[in-house]
Amino acid sequence: QVQLAESGGGLVQAGDSLRLSCAASGRTFSSYTMAWFRQAPGKEREFAAAISRSGGSTYYVNSVNGRFTIYRDNAKNTVYLQMNSLKPEDTAVYYCAAGRVVVLTTTLESEYDYWGQGTRVTVSS
Repeated sequence: QVQLAESGGGLVQAGDSLRLSCAASGRTFSSYTMAWFRQAPGKEREFAAAISRSGGSTYYVNSVNGRFTIYRDNAKNTVYLQMNSLKPEDTAVYYCAAGRVVVLTTTLESEYDYWGQGTRVTVSS
């Protein structure tokens, strides 16, 4: 069992940066692929980024590639999402997720077993 808790959301202006954190409980954090999903107002939740168990491989959805960076610190049981050059369309609730994912490029929610409660990011124009 893994419990996830996101933090770091807030209200920022377009062009600003923000770093989200997701702290995991348990001693098996390094055995899970970690990902960030997001849900914009009135839309379905969508995949944003994923990172392999070791942190050596990452994958991003096109809309955030080059602006967002996912990384992890297995010693601290934490995964991060550094978001730069934020746009109003990045406004969403951001969720971290953990799963024993085989293919890092999967964007399916069903591949992830554990979810946090989400942290809200609002980007004003």
